[in-house]
Amino acid sequence: MSLPRIAITPGEPAGIGPDIVLMAAQRAWQAELVVIADPNMLQQRALALQLPIELQTHTPDLPPQPQQPGTLRIHPIALAVPAVAGTLNTANAPYVLETLQQAAQGCLGGGYQAMVTGPVQKSVINDAGIPFTGHTEFLAQETGTDKVVMMLATQELRVALATTHLALKDVSEAITSELLNQTLRILYRDLRNKFGIDAPRIAVLGLNPHAGEDGHIGREEIEILVPVLENLRAGGMDLLGPLPADTAFNPKVLANCDAVFAMYHDQGLPVLKYSGFGRAINITLGLPITRTSVDHGTALDLAATGRADWRSLEQALTIACQLCENNWQTRNP
Repeated sequence: MSLPRIAITPGEPAGIGPDIVLMAAQRAWQAELVVIADPNMLQQRALALQLPIELQTHTPDLPPQPQQPGTLRIHPIALAVPAVAGTLNTANAPYVLETLQQAAQGCLGGGYQAMVTGPVQKSVINDAGIPFTGHTEFLAQETGTDKVVMMLATQELRVALATTHLALKDVSEAITSELLNQTLRILYRDLRNKFGIDAPRIAVLGLNPHAGEDGHIGREEIEILVPVLENLRAGGMDLLGPLPADTAFNPKVLANCDAVFAMYHDQGLPVLKYSGFGRAINITLGLPITRTSVDHGTALDLAATGRADWRSLEQALTIACQLCENNWQTRNP
């Protein structure tokens, strides 16, 4: 395949995003990494971390070149005010969103084959008077996508969510036939098209304890989940369930499925994060572009200390490269 060009947005400049990007730049990659950021901020952070870095201005007209240790191509965007590690500043909130916009538009235009995002601080963006609920919603709007699906993954496990950051009391009402049809179709399609799995098998969790126990602990399984699954199976999808969530995450089930589909955030993600803490990543399904992300926050107290863990970014970049290869093979069978 041709070498992929991957855009990286470090996220909140006062957090560990710049640190882990600089750490990632210390090794070779079979991809061209382009960080969209303020070059002065990165140089100052590299000095604080005592990491060698040579920033090279990104030249989009030239063919991509493999990432060499200690170097990093940069698409420069200036901060409004200098960033202070560990200290949030609302003046830099528009900068954070501009980096995301440049990466997304670059992917839509074909200049980048994927984008990898570092952690943002939603509170400081909202404090700046900018409505912002997260990367996922921002990228859906930026790409004109009606429905997206959040999936977290390690090398061993993938968990996609029917609902995301929703109060538990609101989950049952949100689980509708329309929602399940949309999200399961997106998950199935992207497992095929982006992950290169010809016939994905998805384990679908029930909503209630023991998957409703034949209606004795809730009727959502009988009235909503089962009819949806039967309809999708008739269309050719390989779906297990609805399965009781307390027994679904066992080696026998996981060995025979490509993803687990959970009804709500804390049903599926605690298991994934326990099994792959520090290595999990976030993948947004349903977008017309490829986007992976770290699965951790800005860790303001660790910024510029050298104690940040960059393994989640390493995994996000690794999966982004794999998805680029899968996309290329899909287009060039």
